[in-house]
Amino acid sequence: MKKRDNIYKKVAAIIVAAIVAIPLTGRAQMTDHGYLDVDWQFNIPINTGFADKAAGWGMSLDGGYYITDNIGVGAFFAYNTNNKYIETQTLALSNGGALTTDQQHSMFQLPFGVSARYRFVPDAIATPYVSLKLGPTYTKFYSYYNAFQSSDDSWGFYICPEIGTTIYFTSNNMVGLHIALYYNYSTNKAEVLTYKINGLNNAGFRLGLSF
Repeated sequence: MKKRDNIYKKVAAIIVAAIVAIPLTGRAQMTDHGYLDVDWQFNIPINTGFADKAAGWGMSLDGGYYITDNIGVGAFFAYNTNNKYIETQTLALSNGGALTTDQQHSMFQLPFGVSARYRFVPDAIATPYVSLKLGPTYTKFYSYYNAFQSSDDSWGFYICPEIGTTIYFTSNNMVGLHIALYYNYSTNKAEVLTYKINGLNNAGFRLGLSF
């Protein structure tokens, strides 16, 4: 069940990503002011207490338009999954019962929204920038144990500062290598078995292509 759920989520995310990427890519190629970053994402949960193992099960899309030589605005979409194995322990449940089992925790995050960036050196081979992303985020938490699972999901507000650069392969700046470091915080809350989540912190990096 766990593997099947994860496959469905990833396939759905890739389909949405492709739909978003088609019009943005065309626009970026038609004008020097458009941009699109398509990245693999490596995510590191910080102090979640639920699923805190770093993992590269993620993807990020960020596209937009430079309204000046330095300032760009656009939209973004991302997702990632993190997991953690919990060895056998006894949990005291809220109904007065107890559960002795090992667990596999899984946390799926899907933020999307608007983005703004400032690039320091327009039209150069290497174009460093800083950006800020804001929007809603959907998160689902799973605990798998024996043949059962418990889960909870929630919506929250997402904020993500990012610093990165694009290193273009050609002088016309059509395609380049994109590298970025990020930190994000979201307000999602959830309860799974005896675990309570109140806000999420993540850090990581993105690596991909820029158009």
